Order: sequence, then C-alpha cells, then structure tokens
Amino acid sequence: MHRRENGPLHNVQLNCGFSDDGPGGVAISESQMRHIVILAHSNDAFAERGYALGGVAEQWRQSGFEVTVATDPEKPVAADIAILHVDLTVVPENYLQFMRQYPVGINAGVKDISKRHISANLVTQGDGYEGSVIIKTNLNCGGMPEGELAEKKSLLSKYTRAIRRRLHWSMRAELGMWNYPIFDSVKKVPWVVWRNPSLVVERFLPERKDGLYCMRSWMFLGDAEENRLMYANQAIIKSPVAVRIESCDEIPEEIREMRHQLGFDFGKFDYGIVNGRVVLYDANRTPVMLFKPSNLPKFKLLAKGIESFFGYTPRLRAAG
Repeated sequence: MHRRENGPLHNVQLNCGFSDDGPGGVAISESQMRHIVILAHSNDAFAERGYALGGVAEQWRQSGFEVTVATDPEKPVAADIAILHVDLTVVPENYLQFMRQYPVGINAGVKDISKRHISANLVTQGDGYEGSVIIKTNLNCGGMPEGELAEKKSLLSKYTRAIRRRLHWSMRAELGMWNYPIFDSVKKVPWVVWRNPSLVVERFLPERKDGLYCMRSWMFLGDAEENRLMYANQAIIKSPVAVRIESCDEIPEEIREMRHQLGFDFGKFDYGIVNGRVVLYDANRTPVMLFKPSNLPKFKLLAKGIESFFGYTPRLRAAG
C-alpha cells in the first residue's frame, strides 16, 4: 500500500489549502473547511452495505472534513467536491447532471461499466475463437443491483424477476457471481446464450501460479493505491476463498492506462497477467470493503488520496 506521486487524475480541478497542525488529524479552520458530497442511489443503502467509501469517509470526518451522503439528484448540496457512487452499471442521466454542478467531480465521467463497455475479451458467435470461455452478465455484480431496483417499481416487475430467476441460467438476466459458467470450448456454449442480451461470453484467461488460480485486485483513490495478489483453488476468486493473499506493490503501466481510458478516479480493478499481458476482469466504481479493524490501514491510506484533487498536495494525517 502506498501513495504514487503524480498519479493520474481525470475529472478534477480545485485550488484549496489546509493546515497540518494539531494532534491526530488535520486542523482545519472554519474558513478552510472542505465539504465532500457523496452521491449514492436511494436503493444503495450506502451506510449498511459495507462500501469501501464508507470507511474512507469516516476517516475524512475524523480529520475535520464535512461529508454528506446525498441520494436525491434533484436536490443540490453545497460542497467543494462531489463523488459519484451510484451502484448501478449505467448511471442515470440525472445523477450525471448532479455531478456537473461541482468544481471537482470524482468519477464524474464513469457512466458505464458494463462488460460490453470495458471488456477487451468478448467473444461473438462465429468469430473464429475456439478456446475456453466464461459466461458473465453484461451488468455489473451479476445484474443484481438492477434486479433489486426493478422489482421495487411495481408488483409486476417483482413477479417477473422472480419467474426469470427460476429459469435455466442461460435465459436469466442475473447470475450469482460465484456461478459464472466456464466451458473448455466455445462450441459447448448453449445456443440460447448467444440470443440472451443480458449475458456475455468472454475468453477465459486466468492467471495461474504454483498450480493455483490468481487474481490481482487494485483499489485506488487519486494517487493513493493498494494492490494485492490472491491465490485460490477455484477460478472465481473472492477474498473468502483465497488460500493466500500477498501485497503487490508493482502495478503494470498497462492497467494504469486502462484506468486512464475508462476515466476512473476511484474504484477497484480486478485483473490478471497472462502470457505477459494484462487482462482486465472487472472494473468497479463502488467497491466493498467491510468496516473492521484489519481494514483500517487501508481506509486511512485511501483517505489521503483526496489530496490528489486539491491544487497542491500537503501531507494529510488521517485520524488515529
């Protein structure tokens, strides 16, 4: 975990300053107080879902910043910095309009994180690829955030979702992220998958080391970043199934360039290095990191990344 000098910034411009006095956190006078607004969706349950930004925001509060979580894009909040944190694959236009009101809009340009938008490894029927493939939802997080939102709109939507979730997986709009089907040949993909717009077929390109599957996870805010390498016995890797987790300071320039192209200021990229090439598996603008003591150093590190969005970067001491 470290800070990177002159890290890439995409949507930001702000000139401000604060003092670095006093014990513990940053001493900020009333005239220097900075207000951060986090724009979430009303369906996100921001305070309950264990989002990484929730733990980071607590560090900002302890350091003297005012932090507001807004869920209504039609009601502007006076603030110096706005952070887009809508847990949907495609951000609705009124949320993007909200972000345009602020001198600094973190992730303001990250509208679409669908697989069809971010993946360079999509397979189409008849394109000549014959190797292993993995089936995913086009929508982020298995399509579940959109499904939860849809069923709240009407009773019909609720029943439609319930019925579709009982269908064969190849006809669903949602898939459990632990259950993405993997085939050793594209020829084994059920024909209905190619007709289902909710699903995508990707080349299956796992990183392997020491007989284990590997995945690298890079979380960042501005120039503050944490990169780790997880090992597991199974192809779908999340922290709970990792048999070993290592800190990995070296971050390939190729993945940094992907971040730049996608316009991310804050988020998490899951990727692998296969045959010397970076393979991006997932890009997430609303990553989860549970608020527990073992994650406190990561929250403190990421909190310092807010300095990247100021006109200069004095040293910020996170509280504690």
